Amino acid sequence: MALGRLLLWIVGLALAGSAAADDAKRLRIITWADYVPAEIVAQFKAETGIQVELTLSNNEEMISKLRATGGAGFDLAQPSQDRIVGAQQEFRIYKPIDVAKVNLAQFVPELVEIAKKNATVDGKLYALPYVWGAEGLVVNSKKAKVADYTDLCKPELKGKTAVRLKRPTLMAFALASGKDPFALYGNTKAYAALMDDVGRTLIACKANFRFFYDNKDQLLNGVRSGEIVAAMMWDSGAWRLNRENPDIRFVNPKSGAIAWMDTFVLPARGKNDAGAYQWINFTMRPDVAAKIAKAVGNFSASKGAEQLMEPRLKEQFKESFPDGFKTVKWYPAIPAGLEEIEGRVLDRVKAAN
Repeated sequence: MALGRLLLWIVGLALAGSAAADDAKRLRIITWADYVPAEIVAQFKAETGIQVELTLSNNEEMISKLRATGGAGFDLAQPSQDRIVGAQQEFRIYKPIDVAKVNLAQFVPELVEIAKKNATVDGKLYALPYVWGAEGLVVNSKKAKVADYTDLCKPELKGKTAVRLKRPTLMAFALASGKDPFALYGNTKAYAALMDDVGRTLIACKANFRFFYDNKDQLLNGVRSGEIVAAMMWDSGAWRLNRENPDIRFVNPKSGAIAWMDTFVLPARGKNDAGAYQWINFTMRPDVAAKIAKAVGNFSASKGAEQLMEPRLKEQFKESFPDGFKTVKWYPAIPAGLEEIEGRVLDRVKAAN
């Protein structure tokens, strides 16, 4: 019996060692579409021997999947910087970043500071910046004129505009109404009242929305075809359309474009932290980051990558934001519980006739 138990123990150790070795050879990333180009995956494997396995997702799905597994199933995730603190406080699905394992000199310092401000819990940093951009408006200037988000509700644009049925739309319409939703994050009652007001505005505007788009391609194709003449949209998508058709352009709204930043975070029960840190340092190299930025169509948090970006993209950024990002509004960290309020409002909008 003793010999049998010894053999089982030895076999168990061997299997555990084999599993650990396999985990070290693969990096499981849950991220957005276009964020991990195939050529970058191939280059990373050639340099490190680690195979990247991708799951494409969005903020809501990332949090949902990690919550369901207690932070297991992935070694690296890329939620937006405002979606980290609340999720961590409620579900404990991430682990802190060990900055000693990161080459911080490769990052744009200002963006690291924004991440620190919005992704620190109990004095520990949970995220580092990856790519960033802003959401505003796209318009076919020959067919419509818009200056702010609520202009999508003009009577003459009935059936010709589009938004996402997501929280960015709630934030945008709140800002366009003259209110600052971010200033009410600490006042649940006032925030709920503002969201109810925004919900009523969106319901009254619903006839103007040709559709609530679910993905970037759906909106891009709608604008290309002329089915949509104005919409709420990311800067990168509008810039792509502008390169195809100069009549289509990005509009920095009067109430302000809303800046976002997607990040690197470590799931709480990831099995290859070493590989995740290798990936972070690899993708923040300016030469690699510039390739990723080209695929995404937005700018990287890598210091020096902007010098390697395509000249036309840099020109479009300057045209859209002549003062840089000084006038845009960065999404702050979302306190736990607010998304439930927003979800109820969005459900009402969806159900309204």
